[in-house]
Amino acid sequence: MKQLEMAERACMEEVLAPHGMTLHQYTALSLLERRDGLSSAQLARRHYVTPQAMNQLVATLERDGLIRRTADAANRRILRASLTENGRATLAACHAAVDQLERRMLAEFNSDQEQEFRAALERSLRGLADSA
Repeated sequence: MKQLEMAERACMEEVLAPHGMTLHQYTALSLLERRDGLSSAQLARRHYVTPQAMNQLVATLERDGLIRRTADAANRRILRASLTENGRATLAACHAAVDQLERRMLAEFNSDQEQEFRAALERSLRGLADSA
């Protein structure tokens, strides 16, 4: 599993680079796509990085015009992040590149094998989530 993870990470960095994106940036933008308005602290927890690392990442994404941050209505010290139109367009291009990579990774699987593989991964993730 570790070998697959390392190979997949390296390939993802490779397919994301032409879009000016790192794997960490792609993950953060994907999290915001699924859950708009997260704070840097919430992003850090979901991305399994330190708050300090996420603050740097968020600052870069904001500087590059991929996200915008606005103060929370209830607590002005909390900044909520949202994708910009540029962020959505960049993310869509990255999704297409990652989807193509996934198809390449699964090319030697038949349909049943692919479904079994996906189901096994989902069960593994649930097992880890249940034990956390």
